[in-house]
Amino acid sequence: MGHGGDVIDELSADLREIEDLFTRIGGIAPGDERLRGLVDRLTGELVRYAVTEEEYLFPAVRRFVDDGDDMADQELADRAETDRLIRELESCPPADARFTALVASLGAATERLASERAGRLFPLLSESCPPRILAELGERVRASRERPGQSPAPRPAGVLLGAGAGAVVPLPEGGEPDDRD
Repeated sequence: MGHGGDVIDELSADLREIEDLFTRIGGIAPGDERLRGLVDRLTGELVRYAVTEEEYLFPAVRRFVDDGDDMADQELADRAETDRLIRELESCPPADARFTALVASLGAATERLASERAGRLFPLLSESCPPRILAELGERVRASRERPGQSPAPRPAGVLLGAGAGAVVPLPEGGEPDDRD
């Protein structure tokens, strides 16, 4: 759905897909066993999104955005609440009264993340990073999804990210912070 373009376009499309999953989940009655499959898919997508940020977005933020190290570190630290909610959801059956509340909390946390990305982080990166590097990172994101083992699900329960857990992929060669092609 809607993928193509630079790394910001890729991540924005991912966030729209995640939002669509929340909408689908919201349309199913609490306790319905179909929720388990959708929530497992959702948590897989959230983990895949987090890995993509750690591998492609945050290294670019660190390199090109003023105070990028602090911003990336804060974003990684803020992810702890989302990780906690995912862990709880993985062990909570859809019939449990907590399930709906956990999904709602995860939805609110994801909405805050999407809003922060669209309102602050993506514009800062777009202004400071050369377009050719953003485009190459978008290509790398798409290529990484085509490699075996890149599918967000299935994944072992409890496999989440912590601050700095993602592999750091080198940025494309060239393109100093003031090099704007």
